[in-house]
Amino acid sequence: MLIAKPSMLKQPEVGQFIRDLRLLTELTQEQFAATLGVTYNTVNRWERGRMKPSRLALKQIEQLLNAQGDRVQPLTKKYFSETQD
Repeated sequence: MLIAKPSMLKQPEVGQFIRDLRLLTELTQEQFAATLGVTYNTVNRWERGRMKPSRLALKQIEQLLNAQGDRVQPLTKKYFSETQD
C-alpha cells in the first residue's frame, strides 16, 4: 500500500484532502480535531483553505491515513498517484 505524504500537497488541495479523509473516516470536524489534538476552528480553516496544517499536524494526519489501511486507497490514488513517479 502507498504510504501517502500529505505534506506533499499544496493549498487548497490539502484542505480538500483533509475534508475527504475526514468524511471517509466518518468523523465530524469536532471529532477529527479531537483525534489530532487541534481545535474545531483549525480543522475548519484547513478545509476552507484559510491555512495549511503544521508539520506536526501533517504527521498526525499521515498516521491516521496509514492506520486506515486499504479503506483509503481511492483517496490516496486521487491525491498521491502523481507523486509516486
